[in-house]
Amino acid sequence: MSSPSSRISYEAFRRDAAQVASALSAMSKAVDDSGLEKPLTELLKIRASQINGCAFCIQFHLNIAREKNIPRAKLDLVAAWHEAPALYSEREQAALAYTEALRSKLHEGVSDALYRKVAEQFPGEQMAFLTAAIANINAWNRIAVALQFAPPVKDEA
Repeated sequence: MSSPSSRISYEAFRRDAAQVASALSAMSKAVDDSGLEKPLTELLKIRASQINGCAFCIQFHLNIAREKNIPRAKLDLVAAWHEAPALYSEREQAALAYTEALRSKLHEGVSDALYRKVAEQFPGEQMAFLTAAIANINAWNRIAVALQFAPPVKDEA
């Protein structure tokens, strides 16, 4: 089975839609600068990308996660984190549940119970930045899927 080729490459998108790419990158930098833990935001980016079926973003963020030394078991099981709660802190579980709610149940809204649980783990401005991180990866997923960005596979020699 042949794989589809990119309609527009990631590099071409960054060049051709530089203002959009810069705006999304600035949003990501704001989240990074907010103090949210990078390993946590990489986990939620991977999970959102799995749900959205974005091979480019899954691979892109797995590459970063490996560089940040996120434990392999967390990366291997993030798609089934509900079934492996001992691997993930309460904070990570709250962020992953919120990520799934903002992706798969957006039309239903986020329940008050989930919002309270997440807000306990992400007080004050952290909740705003967590929400922005999830919105940002969902935007990237839609762009990458529509344009069929090729996954950035690294050689593991």
